[in-house]
Amino acid sequence: MLKVAFATDDRARVNQHFGAAAGFAIYALDGARARLVEVAEFAEESMNGNEDKLVAKIGALAGCAAVYCLAVGGSAMRQLLASGVQPIRLDEETAIERLLADLQRAVRDGGVPWVDKAIKSGADTGRFDRMAEEGWQE
Repeated sequence: MLKVAFATDDRARVNQHFGAAAGFAIYALDGARARLVEVAEFAEESMNGNEDKLVAKIGALAGCAAVYCLAVGGSAMRQLLASGVQPIRLDEETAIERLLADLQRAVRDGGVPWVDKAIKSGADTGRFDRMAEEGWQE
């Protein structure tokens, strides 16, 4: 299982700068399915220019292998990498569903270095199987 966050204000598109993100949609996925597992939202005052806002945002990404955003500052990038989260900067707004499909293909087929590394580092690939045994439905 791979957990990935998307900086979004509508839960449909990556459309936010990391530091100014109104929230994150966090998905768990494997090569066959993806599921929204958490939505982290931030108060407007937490989006001002001070560095303290990054602590809460990075904390919300605990367990995530990556965060997709439109932009990320140097300080935020260093802090994300230090916490084990790969920042992925997109050039334009992109549908989360499309990114999830690309990620599922990367999990299945390999060839995307940060995905391969996240899977090798001990991602729990059997979690979806256990969830299915417990009656979880997509």
